[in-house]
Amino acid sequence: MATPTGIKIIIVGAGFGGLTAAIECHRQGHSVEIYENFPELKTLGDIISFGANAGRIFARWGTDREIARQLRAVSIDLTNYGFRIHKYDTGEVVFHQRSPPGTDDAPILNGHRGELHEIVFNYARNTLGIPIHLGQHVSQYFEDDEQAGIVLANGTRVTADLVIGADGVRSKARELVLGYVDKPKSSGYAVWRAWFPNDDMIRDPRTKEFCENGDTFNGWIGPDVHFLFSTIKGGKDCCWVLTHRDEHDIDESWSFPGKLEEVFAVLEGWDPVCKAIVEKTPSLVDWKLVYRDPLPTWVSTHARILLLGDAAHPFLPTSAQGATQAMEDGVTIAVCLRKGGKQAVQDAVRAHQEIRYDRVRAVQKTGEETRDRWHKTDWAKVSQEPESIAFRREDWIHGFDAEAHAETVFEDALKKVRGGQDTQESALPVAPAVVAA
Repeated sequence: MATPTGIKIIIVGAGFGGLTAAIECHRQGHSVEIYENFPELKTLGDIISFGANAGRIFARWGTDREIARQLRAVSIDLTNYGFRIHKYDTGEVVFHQRSPPGTDDAPILNGHRGELHEIVFNYARNTLGIPIHLGQHVSQYFEDDEQAGIVLANGTRVTADLVIGADGVRSKARELVLGYVDKPKSSGYAVWRAWFPNDDMIRDPRTKEFCENGDTFNGWIGPDVHFLFSTIKGGKDCCWVLTHRDEHDIDESWSFPGKLEEVFAVLEGWDPVCKAIVEKTPSLVDWKLVYRDPLPTWVSTHARILLLGDAAHPFLPTSAQGATQAMEDGVTIAVCLRKGGKQAVQDAVRAHQEIRYDRVRAVQKTGEETRDRWHKTDWAKVSQEPESIAFRREDWIHGFDAEAHAETVFEDALKKVRGGQDTQESALPVAPAVVAA
């Protein structure tokens, strides 16, 4: 751990972004606490992917890459199998994409969201001793030029030098940052998703090959639909995700129990293997993919509240970078605060946005491009250029080192955000901002 900086930070939300921000702030010498609405940790969810740019962050945690090794142990190993992309109706494998080689200092990790999250959560709370307050609903955010804080449902006020809103697409901190209510809207797409044991799969001649092959990853690409299926833990568990067109009203909720008959209707005319997989699913979730217009800023008026991860920039699943970019956020703000120091927290926060904003927007676009390329596939082109349907792994994304980058560019970013500021005017008192959640 670095020399203490005296900077106190409150993080709202204990997802991968919030936990990473807390761990990295701890590494950089800041004092940090997390407040999470959920009353207890539950290992729920399905598959999640972390590119090498996230693996590079994990590999710095613990002694001798301890956390990366724990995550690797419960993740899919596709070294031999790769990613097999099928044409939706015939089922033929049109492209066999080999898995990129992971390295010890930048592993590629794909596994059960809940299991991977539990490892990171326990590292933050139990190993590093970061206070994580569960079952704490934040009812209000506030800030002035000297500090920021939150009000809990029981009326308790907690203050710090900075509050980081890492509370997802439903973020309440967003209202204070933007000055208005920014309602999510439908992206025009939804996913059905499921995770279940292989018992029925391995007994069916049509599907047993997947389980017998150990860890596998297959995708069927069709008109405005793609179906991804994996086996994990040596073929013992199965999971699938099906992305499709959907214009559901998301005013109240965007997560529902899924209906198998609706999935079968979408898969009408598809490779029968897809239905053979889906029909063995005991339960599934219907998850609407929400969209938000790019925010003009992630930083509040007084620069004492910062949006991070999905609260600032939700990603489509086809980017396979949503959680990873939230982690890069956490690394970057921790470095900026340490290099800026306690007397320059606000400028450090603004420098963080300067460093991150354009990269995040560029990575977001890759998710849209992959979805559109798959959902509007030119099969004649694929027959001539099979690699055109591959899931792209851009070097500028995966080869990125968020910590090294922040260390390198911080001073330039700081000069940029300070440029044109009137020192006397900025020193005038400003009325505190308050927003109720």
